[in-house]
Amino acid sequence: MWTALAMTALSLTPAQDGDLKLSKVRNTYGVLGQERKDSKFLPGDVLVVSFDIENLKVKDDGKVFYAMGMELSKVGDKKGKPLFKTEPQKLEAVNSLGGTTLPSTALATIGTDTEPGEYVFKVTIVDRTASKTTYLTRPFTVEKKAFAFVRSRITTRFNEPIPATCVTGQQIAISTAIVGFEASKGKLTDITFEMRVEDEKGNPTLKKTFKGDLKDDNKDTPGMLILQPIALELNRAGNFKIVLSATDNASKDKKTTKHELDLKFLER
Repeated sequence: MWTALAMTALSLTPAQDGDLKLSKVRNTYGVLGQERKDSKFLPGDVLVVSFDIENLKVKDDGKVFYAMGMELSKVGDKKGKPLFKTEPQKLEAVNSLGGTTLPSTALATIGTDTEPGEYVFKVTIVDRTASKTTYLTRPFTVEKKAFAFVRSRITTRFNEPIPATCVTGQQIAISTAIVGFEASKGKLTDITFEMRVEDEKGNPTLKKTFKGDLKDDNKDTPGMLILQPIALELNRAGNFKIVLSATDNASKDKKTTKHELDLKFLER
């Protein structure tokens, strides 16, 4: 199953002055997160594209009237029909600080039952005031199911998005999920999870890591184990690395997986 939210769109060709155009286009780890360098995803992950829309027509009170739609399709699908499609919906924003640029995000949730293959994410954006339209056609790959972390990002304790660059004195949380695991005889997950924080020299910041066993019936989110956000207190500035690791104790060969997030903390 696919679910998606189109919050903006992209253009693949340079725009002339006055036309809709985009800047700072990149895949990210969640909304407001750090850049994700690849376009390869696992079933259960989320495709997030972040960017700025420029040259929108803005009213004197800062209001921006626009519309967005999106569709998802699989390359080579014989039926030739989108897996998901929504017509552009009317939206509004307010550029309180002036200017004609609007930071935006488009995302699509990849279901745990998604077949591997090549896919295309297409987004349409319409400037309703200027009657201008532009499009994004963004290819990405869904790989075969595997035991791995997906949806890893930093959030608040309540799973709300926050920027990847934070300041000392702040409390953040690491949010993530695990897919591709096997169930034990009692139909419970049997996963050993560990998280450690490393400084810029690769040394652990604490002698004792965050570690525990994850046993869950997995009924609410079949095929995916969503972890509760893990809080971190930011008591000093610097460049750090969050290292997540897990072992599937229910698998015959005790599969393991690891994922890393690079974070920067500034003095407040």
